[in-house]
Amino acid sequence: MTPTGRPSPAPGLEALVLPRIDHVDLVTVRLPFLAPFGTSVHVWTVKDAMLMRLESQGVTAWSECVSDPDPFYAYETNTTARHIISDFLLPLVEPGITLGELEGRFRRVRGHGMAKATVENALLILVANQRGIPLHELLGRPAKKIQSGLSIGLKDTHDELLRAVERAVAKGYHRVKMKVKKGQDLDWVRAVRDRFPELPLMVDANGDYSLSDTDRLRRLDEFNLMMVEQPLSYSDIIEHATLQREMNTAICLDESIHGLADAAAAISIGACRIINVKQGRVGGLLESMRIAHHAAGCGVGVWSGGMDETGIGRAVNIHLQTAEGFTLPGDTSETANYFDEDIVDQPVVLDAGGFIDIPKGPGIGARVMPERILKRTIAAERLR
Repeated sequence: MTPTGRPSPAPGLEALVLPRIDHVDLVTVRLPFLAPFGTSVHVWTVKDAMLMRLESQGVTAWSECVSDPDPFYAYETNTTARHIISDFLLPLVEPGITLGELEGRFRRVRGHGMAKATVENALLILVANQRGIPLHELLGRPAKKIQSGLSIGLKDTHDELLRAVERAVAKGYHRVKMKVKKGQDLDWVRAVRDRFPELPLMVDANGDYSLSDTDRLRRLDEFNLMMVEQPLSYSDIIEHATLQREMNTAICLDESIHGLADAAAAISIGACRIINVKQGRVGGLLESMRIAHHAAGCGVGVWSGGMDETGIGRAVNIHLQTAEGFTLPGDTSETANYFDEDIVDQPVVLDAGGFIDIPKGPGIGARVMPERILKRTIAAERLR
């Protein structure tokens, strides 16, 4: 049973017995973005991705931590995640215990969902590789085509924004998300909506507003948006409930959701009608599936959020979206929107219908390229 009293969507995974781990490596790679990615919080020009490599009896698996080197999106950083993984989480990983038992041990560590997800995902990918099956099959889900969605950062001009949206429409993306902030919102959304009146469009504020901006936020109702993502504080649930009662447009919570308990609380008080589940932030795949399962039972839409991951994290998100409850297009876009060269050999591309195929093969499917890792590595250490 989940903490809400609902049946768990992944009892088989919770009973999974963990293998012996022979080696654990942390490797940080730096990939330049093709263009700066700006939000109301910060502008990033490179992706410093901390990767975990597990080895067990000659079988390896890679996972990705979604933290940044800075604390501008979340309190977790690459440095704090490394500390929590090395000093607190890895010592709890022992062969012969179940994944459910490991989750119980991890709960002794408060917060740090990004660090926990890095370890849990690596273990699941390792088991999938050992069994020679795709990750989605280990999750108990059949393969399917994944809906695509593009997140467009803040731009300097309307023309630049419109060109980015035009490229997304031409590619066939199932929805487009544009970042907004105070002073760069209504006129910018109007420009996109006037040019693309039928486009499935949403906006993301990354917590830049307060309840004093309710009148301004209510004006977004005129644009027929799919949702407004995280308009108020990154830590708030209560005030979002007040705002949702004032708006016709659905509110989507993102940064406020750190696990099933947060999601259940937000849903229960009407703080949102949609939830963005970022598996790398909520603690991993199991907790993500629990959130999606609970939300689906409450009639709340769910989608998979992106953190500008490399091909490793992007592939994990693709497999996750086979799970029950993920009914809305997520932040899953083509690799070519972000990097000129990824660290895996299967870049994400859209088919003619705008869908994404699950990478073929065991585990995440996408094969990590050691020579590309080596070329991009800025830090590496063996923890075990």
